Amino acid sequence: MSAEDKIKAAAEKAVGKVKETVGKVTNDDKLVAEGKAEQAKGNVRDAAENVKDAFKK
Repeated sequence: MSAEDKIKAAAEKAVGKVKETVGKVTNDDKLVAEGKAEQAKGNVRDAAENVKDAFKK
């Protein structure tokens, strides 16, 4: 996994967590859902990169 991809995945997860938390505090279900979706996107990016790394070895 390249450093750039790791940063992108971590950023997506972090932004998603912030959105989810703000959504919960403000009772904004849409923002909570967006945050969870963004976290999932970051997790998928991580998983894809881990598969790539496994095949490189």
